[in-house]
Amino acid sequence: MPQKEYCPKGYQESQAQGSSPTVHLLSEGANKESFNFTFEPVRENTFRVTFTSPKHRLPPFPSTARPVADLKGIEVVTQNATSQKDIRIGGIKASVNWENTPVVSLSWNDDNQLLYRDLALRSYVADGDGIAHYTEHDRDALHVGLGEKGAPMDLTNRHFQLSATDSFGYDIYNTDPLYKHIPLLIKATPAGCVAIFSTSHSRGTWSVGSEVDGLWGHFKVYRQDYGGLEQYLIVGKTLKDIVKSYAELVGFPLLVPRWAYGYISGGYKYCAMDEPPANEALMEFADKLKEHGIPCSAHQMSSGYSIAEVEPKVRNVFTWNRHRFPNPEEWIAKYHSRGIRLLSNIKPFLLASHPDFKKLIDGNGFFKDPETGKPGYMRLWSNGGATGGDGCHIDFTSSAAFKWWYDGVQSLKCAGIDAMWNDNNEYTLPNDDWQLALDEPTVSEAKKETDNNTVGVWGRAIHTELMGKASHDALRDMEPTNRPFVLTRSATAGTMRYAASTWSGDNVTSWEGMKGANALSLNAAMSLLQCEGHDIGGFEGPQPSPELLLRWVQLGIHSPRFAINCFKTSPTNSTVGEVIEPWMYPEITSLIRDTIKRRYEILPYIYSLGLESHFYASPPQRWVGWGYESDPEVWTKPLKQGEEQYWFGDTILVGGVYQPGVTTARMYLPRKSNTQFDYGYVNMNAPYTYFASGSWVEISSEWKESIPLIARIGGAIPVGKPVQTRVPGDDTAASLAVDELDDYRGVEIFPPHSSSHGNIFSTTWMEDDGISNDPKVSRYEISYSSTEDRVVVDFTKDEQSGFAPAWKDLDIILHNGDSRRVVSNTGKIVEYKGTDSRGREVYTLRC
Repeated sequence: MPQKEYCPKGYQESQAQGSSPTVHLLSEGANKESFNFTFEPVRENTFRVTFTSPKHRLPPFPSTARPVADLKGIEVVTQNATSQKDIRIGGIKASVNWENTPVVSLSWNDDNQLLYRDLALRSYVADGDGIAHYTEHDRDALHVGLGEKGAPMDLTNRHFQLSATDSFGYDIYNTDPLYKHIPLLIKATPAGCVAIFSTSHSRGTWSVGSEVDGLWGHFKVYRQDYGGLEQYLIVGKTLKDIVKSYAELVGFPLLVPRWAYGYISGGYKYCAMDEPPANEALMEFADKLKEHGIPCSAHQMSSGYSIAEVEPKVRNVFTWNRHRFPNPEEWIAKYHSRGIRLLSNIKPFLLASHPDFKKLIDGNGFFKDPETGKPGYMRLWSNGGATGGDGCHIDFTSSAAFKWWYDGVQSLKCAGIDAMWNDNNEYTLPNDDWQLALDEPTVSEAKKETDNNTVGVWGRAIHTELMGKASHDALRDMEPTNRPFVLTRSATAGTMRYAASTWSGDNVTSWEGMKGANALSLNAAMSLLQCEGHDIGGFEGPQPSPELLLRWVQLGIHSPRFAINCFKTSPTNSTVGEVIEPWMYPEITSLIRDTIKRRYEILPYIYSLGLESHFYASPPQRWVGWGYESDPEVWTKPLKQGEEQYWFGDTILVGGVYQPGVTTARMYLPRKSNTQFDYGYVNMNAPYTYFASGSWVEISSEWKESIPLIARIGGAIPVGKPVQTRVPGDDTAASLAVDELDDYRGVEIFPPHSSSHGNIFSTTWMEDDGISNDPKVSRYEISYSSTEDRVVVDFTKDEQSGFAPAWKDLDIILHNGDSRRVVSNTGKIVEYKGTDSRGREVYTLRC
């Protein structure tokens, strides 16, 4: 990459601000262009920084709108000096010094320890058509974020491309880039955290201390290929503070339909079959699900349904192969009658043989190559393994193209398809100089700010975002009261305002791939990709062994998204490939079934975590140090890697086994600060051992039993039936076909094995109808304490919103080996129910 750095100096205040907390600076170059720098508090802990010139303008279509500054009720004190302004805002001290180049420093008001500082003398730099921003590097800090990057979780001392690509069959530890383009880097330490977020869709790089220089020492540098810098700095005590504040800036995670947290099946082969035709093959799959007693909520329809029936047999998005699906509407209704919803795969490009190809050319719906004046042609993946053809990507800034896509999504919805699967949307365009239409209303206002209409300046990733919007809006407008569900492979920060879920793309079957995926999920979660998961068993590569498949399913049910989908390249048939099926190994089919049924059993817990994500931006899947920042052990290298254990909610600590034949796992059990009494943990599996917090433990883990699962003492897990159920208020076709009503609720509790010494533990969970776009959310709280001979419970419910579940009473499920009597401290009737299939004592609380 060419380097043409110019570091402006000689800044002066361009506006006299007095006591205002905003800093405006101007560097007037003699032979070079003039540069503007601004620093502005927009929230108590969030600051906007810009670095621009006439040739380096702000991003024309930033991934988040500029917020209006809101400092009401916050004490702001400024102090001016020559070439420096100090700003005390709430509990934060921000300083801007422009003696040479602008240098921003951030710390806590009552602490001189710096949380953040720009690199003196080389902070904000023009670099050709783009910029570079240099900051000091803390080699001991934990760095996370960037949307989706390979393992380990800690990004420190590594280098990353800010781009997205179709990384089919990637190496989880070495491949970069992957599928996401999110320029959010978070530095975390026990003293506090700082996030750096750029709003640009331009490609670039993040060097997180991977570059060292004898003159400049250790530094971090963000490089952006095009345009000026718009950046937000967010300060927080903890990662939870940072992630929530970031959500307040870019948007909280969308509501996810309840069904999308169930088992989602898939496999390229099914929709690619001609004999028997795909519709029959898929019905046979549904029959086998029923035969084996495996609940399933949805199926991902791979793009084979849209392959042309005659030569050239290539993919034509929004069309149907009538041999494979003679009557799509009738077939979809049949699938709905099994209680299974359908997601259809749609890809944002057309090969030249598509029936609407000329229509989009005439409507200026493709990128334009300025050298030829014709559409920007490129080689595109077409069908099966590594086959392709010439065609064009859709330009979503074109009003004609955006409307064509919107109409296409609605045509699938009219046929009965439930949700959209935005796939292959990384926009790996070959030329920065290709031109955009820029007449779609979403971007037309932004066009007025620049006379440049090239792919490089606007950024390829803008189309990932607009594709998400087009799919989302088409679904929303057809069913305005229901949640639109768009699954997206690629993403920007703004894409997740339209897409409710994502996954890690075309991973490979391997033990290392399963292990490294944990780290990827944790970074994704802290980047607000919170309904995220992996293709269980691996998308590409060899078929998993029985042991690996079962281990992966055991791990996968403890993640926000649980899907088994693959395209196993076959040596004899690269067009169709092979699939992973839950019953592919008869010796473990019953174990796979029981594990998937456990997923459905804990669905109330998982769904409540999803609502928590939507309202508060707390991810369901969390780093082991989330909420335990005062524990020095969580900052050690093994735990900063994020590969082998994580929190699923705040009750379940999930471990794993990542090598064949291994029957034990080593886990760390984090502890709260010394000022908080910590009751420790208990093994959720035999021998049900109680453990002290702040310790490393060896957990027995036979592969046909379970992965390591540890419960926090004082936690609670609301549970339902271990099957697919119908929730009151969800009157969609697939839901009405489900026989079982969601009319049972239990809660697994984990009191200390002796007295709680008067301490009361409380857990709140949320429920709604699981489908409404503007739901009525009810809240339920279980509280309990314990003595040597009894467990005292209290239960309250808040259903003032208007949602009333089908269940009425609540089962209290004690941990294995706990035979104490359960009583109510509020006079409610508590009846002994007996021992469940796992040997646990169960009491019914009459509500």
